[in-house]
Amino acid sequence: MTGFGESHAQLNGLAVTVEVRAVNNRYFKLNIRGAEGYACFEPQIEALVRKHAKRGTINVNYRVHREASGDDFRLNAAVLKSYLEQLRGVSTQLGLAETPHWDSLLQLPGVIEEKNSEAIDVDSDWPLLEKVLTEALTRFTQMRREEGKAMAADLASNCQEIAAQLAEVEKLAPQVVENYRSRITERLNKLLEEFDVTTDPASVIREVGVFADRTDISEEIVRLKSHLDQYASIMAKEDSAGRKLEFLTQEMFRETNTIGSKANDSEIARRVVEMKTCVERIREQIQNVE
Repeated sequence: MTGFGESHAQLNGLAVTVEVRAVNNRYFKLNIRGAEGYACFEPQIEALVRKHAKRGTINVNYRVHREASGDDFRLNAAVLKSYLEQLRGVSTQLGLAETPHWDSLLQLPGVIEEKNSEAIDVDSDWPLLEKVLTEALTRFTQMRREEGKAMAADLASNCQEIAAQLAEVEKLAPQVVENYRSRITERLNKLLEEFDVTTDPASVIREVGVFADRTDISEEIVRLKSHLDQYASIMAKEDSAGRKLEFLTQEMFRETNTIGSKANDSEIARRVVEMKTCVERIREQIQNVE
């Protein structure tokens, strides 16, 4: 399921911004991009994300900005002194009386040293980062929940259509055997009249019985009804059930396909096509369900 959530906060000169995005994926995949020096928090970030998502490709981007203070910079007196001595020596050799300007000296490499990012105590930044990430994940989950409601309505609609078509198939199934009995009896009567012979009624009954057994779809109908009931029950629960629904979808497709291959009736075949179309829609959607 897709989703997006962001949040930002500032405290004691520390500013944190977090964005969480997700795209569809049958499995869980997490990509984290953050500020330099904060990679140590990736296990904690993953643990938080897993509380909100079980499937999908999740991208977490966070930025941490710290306001500069006087303690973050240091004047390297030794380097500055070296520059001055070298400049004075060159000026003496060339007979120059101009004194170097301080603004130019301070821009020379190594004169101003910035505190190394490794020297920053990032552990003290985790509470604020955790708070902002949790807020972003909460908004991310809310967006996914809204998408899930729309998806659940679509899944329910397809299941209702399958149930409606299945009810019609169940009504038509007994008539398939009766139609076959009528056809075979009619053909035999024509042949018997043409060749003036008789036949054993038991042979006709036996042939019709074999056909009835071969085309019996009662078990498939019962199982498909059960799958539809389980589907409705699982979707009514709050727990993550994407994989359960995916398995049930596979079973629904198998039963529908078997009904189509066994029924041997054009009207049932037409309704099976409608059911398989709905199952295919469900199969496409269900891979994105949390």
